[in-house]
Amino acid sequence: MSRLSLALLLALPLIAQKHKVLFNRFRLQELSVMIADADGKNERTLVPHSTLEYSPTYSADGQWIVFTKENAGLSDIYRIHPDGSGMERLTDDPAFDDQGTLSPDGRTLAFISTRASGTANLWLLNLATKKYTNLTSNQGGNFRPAWSPDGTWIAFSSDRDADAGVIPGQWELLQSTGIYIVHPDGTGLRRITKAGGVAGSPAWSPDGKKILFYETDESGAYMAKSARSRTEFVSIDITTNQRLQYTASNETKLSPKFLAGGKIGYALRTADNKDGIRVWYPDRRVIPIVEGTVHSPSWSPDGTHLVYERVLRKAMTEHFIPTGSIDSAFELYLSEPFATFSPDGKQMLYSQYTNNGMSTSDTSIEIMNADGSNKRTLFHQEGVSAFDPNWSPDGTTVLFSLGRYFRAPGIPPSQIATIKPDGTGFTPIVDDGVNNGFPTWSPDGKQIVYKRGKHLVLRNLSDGKLTQLTNGAHYDNFPKWQPGGNRILFTSDRDGRFELYTIKPDGTDVKRLTNVPGSSAHSSWSPDGQWIMFSSGRKGFKDEMAHSENVPQPYGEVFVMRADGTGVRQLTDNKWEDAVAGWMPEVK
Repeated sequence: MSRLSLALLLALPLIAQKHKVLFNRFRLQELSVMIADADGKNERTLVPHSTLEYSPTYSADGQWIVFTKENAGLSDIYRIHPDGSGMERLTDDPAFDDQGTLSPDGRTLAFISTRASGTANLWLLNLATKKYTNLTSNQGGNFRPAWSPDGTWIAFSSDRDADAGVIPGQWELLQSTGIYIVHPDGTGLRRITKAGGVAGSPAWSPDGKKILFYETDESGAYMAKSARSRTEFVSIDITTNQRLQYTASNETKLSPKFLAGGKIGYALRTADNKDGIRVWYPDRRVIPIVEGTVHSPSWSPDGTHLVYERVLRKAMTEHFIPTGSIDSAFELYLSEPFATFSPDGKQMLYSQYTNNGMSTSDTSIEIMNADGSNKRTLFHQEGVSAFDPNWSPDGTTVLFSLGRYFRAPGIPPSQIATIKPDGTGFTPIVDDGVNNGFPTWSPDGKQIVYKRGKHLVLRNLSDGKLTQLTNGAHYDNFPKWQPGGNRILFTSDRDGRFELYTIKPDGTDVKRLTNVPGSSAHSSWSPDGQWIMFSSGRKGFKDEMAHSENVPQPYGEVFVMRADGTGVRQLTDNKWEDAVAGWMPEVK
């Protein structure tokens, strides 16, 4: 995908007053579909690689491999022969399509899509007639379909019967999933696993009598790259409901598949990055097959080959990458987090992760010209997180958070500092031992608003006087002062879940802007103060949480709405975490 400098983007004429938006796709990886011999040897790239190809599965006759490919940020399903020939696009829709698998007779594609409702449902596509059928029509998430060998059942996982829990002390959601089966005509739907906990990635036994899956609890699925995570493999007989557990080890094991001789092939995820593909034997031996960060293995019917997705590069952070928008009035560009432009539009600030993009406890503030030139570090201190930079209204000073937002033992709470755009004049202006962060300026540059502990405060910059804006009875965060206006936008859980609100600078007239399931946060104003952009989980999960690669909120999409909360429009639709969007200045 080609790069475009901001100068070129800003030089483009506005078409029907299109908005141009930068946002961050948190820890976005570069993924490629690989094929290898069953012992892991002779690995090679199967699909002509662009940026993201994933979720491969073999067809029952071994003649096709179905996979997902993203084009400019929009995902569709393709198939290709194992020798790399005959690639064919099967779906073409702005919605999120993924996790495709062909029926045993090769006539029908089962896949997950957000088309129609915006939530992840199980769909069928008749390849001959091109007719689409929504098999689940559910507001919960439905994932990872698997055909029975005779084609009479489809097994899948779903969080439809569970309310998303919250991680204690945080606002990321937990996911509880069960295994379900349904006939291809939509009849016979039933859950085969117990309520609660997490069960995922179903796979059928060769005789079609049992379904194999991984099992853990909600925290284990969320912490899939943590030493605390653990999953086990279990099967259930769909006729007798007899349950059989195969493994007992402190490891995260995903994507199990029955292999010949009672073996089980799977993907291993570890906290120390010793990931790979393994084969479990009935005598409890475990044999390594493929090493590295790989996901979603699928074996050929004759057991001689396997396909899988490999992470080629972690956490891409390139500038100004055009990406697909599902709303034609908004042009989207991937960039680093917390991107913000100087008032004259000539410079840009952003936060940059260290450690190949995987560390949020050591970040810097970067600055560059709007054309991408003269990139340099404005502030960096080893072991300290510097984030959320904001220009003063006159463009002479940069305000930012300093420390670490999520506190850990031995790490001081976040504070607030200023610095000049030339790197001089670093000054801590708030350092009181309380967890402070996410400051923004008033339109006249005389005050700042920021989070202090659990409430919002105003600080007069001339005398340092503090005025409490909210009472701290709930968790208020991410304040943003309306450009040229008298409203302060913020996120709060005061009504039971995290939603967006505005308030006047005198603490009066609190207005709730959002009221839907799924947290809403990371909001920003358009330069004219008429639009609000934000990230929301209202459309739910697009996949099983355990499959996300160390991403805490793989359900966040970017939305916009009017300043009064009306006219909500969705801009992104994928299984990544999209957030911290910023607006490009408009060309006059």
